[in-house]
Amino acid sequence: MRVKRGIVRHRRHKKIRSLAKGYQGLGHTTFVKAKERLIKAGQHAYRDRKKKKRTFRSLWIIRLNASLRESGTKYSVFIDQLHKKGIQLDRKTLSEMAIHEPEAFKKIVESVQGK
Repeated sequence: MRVKRGIVRHRRHKKIRSLAKGYQGLGHTTFVKAKERLIKAGQHAYRDRKKKKRTFRSLWIIRLNASLRESGTKYSVFIDQLHKKGIQLDRKTLSEMAIHEPEAFKKIVESVQGK
């Protein structure tokens, strides 16, 4: 007996094309190109989820370094002294403190420098 796939295929193609909504050119209209674009988009999404963590760490370091330069110290020296003193604050927390609670951040910097 012959199997007709009209409705099944139509639904599958429609689902793929709806996921490719907003893509340019044939990427959102034709099934084959839409499927290719979705595969590529998935690869970029996977890669960039990993990259996002690196980007944020870099941002925190840049912010820390900028606020530490105002108090007359370098980022690398500060982190080294932080580890030697045994203070376990991560870069994200320190960066947020430098922006939102500068007084508390200055106290941490002074305690690390030994002033």
